[in-house]
Amino acid sequence: MEKYAVVIFNLGGPDSLEAVEPFLYKLFSDADIFKFPFMRRQFARLISKMRTPKVRRQYEQIGGFSPINKWTEKQRQMLEVELRKVYPETEVIAGMRYWRPSISLAASKCTAAAFDRIFLLPLYPQYSLSTTGSAFNEWNRHYAGPDSKLRYIKEYHDNPIYISAISQRIDEALEEFSPEARDDVVLLFSAHGIPLSYI
Repeated sequence: MEKYAVVIFNLGGPDSLEAVEPFLYKLFSDADIFKFPFMRRQFARLISKMRTPKVRRQYEQIGGFSPINKWTEKQRQMLEVELRKVYPETEVIAGMRYWRPSISLAASKCTAAAFDRIFLLPLYPQYSLSTTGSAFNEWNRHYAGPDSKLRYIKEYHDNPIYISAISQRIDEALEEFSPEARDDVVLLFSAHGIPLSYI
């Protein structure tokens, strides 16, 4: 029976108020986002130190940590349970770009294990160099196994199954409103912004 690994990538976030500054430093040090080769680390130190007080206050308002880690772990567990129903020898591994568990740890684990195939699945449905691209680049810096085992999933924003799942969740949410009120419900799609130059 073949052994599969599915590595899910996400941004990650500080798991405490003390983690805010090191998290920001990792983010602002990313060469895939900040494209100047000289003094990037000095810039990252300066900007993370300057932004930390404001960002800490924002995290204090939501409990002192980022919820992205908890929800990614929940997705990891649920995906593993579902996949093992069909492929019992499957392990789902989380790799966070800027926090823990790190992509480097996931890559080391996959390098050491005897997986027959490794699926790289970013939790960002659309491709961007600053999200999926950066995660894949970080993976490639740390994975030392054969590339023939890797399957990169770069984007799935237009996959009919994904669209159907999103549509189903919208329909479920609309059911919470009375039939008369549904026409007045405003549906807001939101995501982190990216610079216009990337678009």
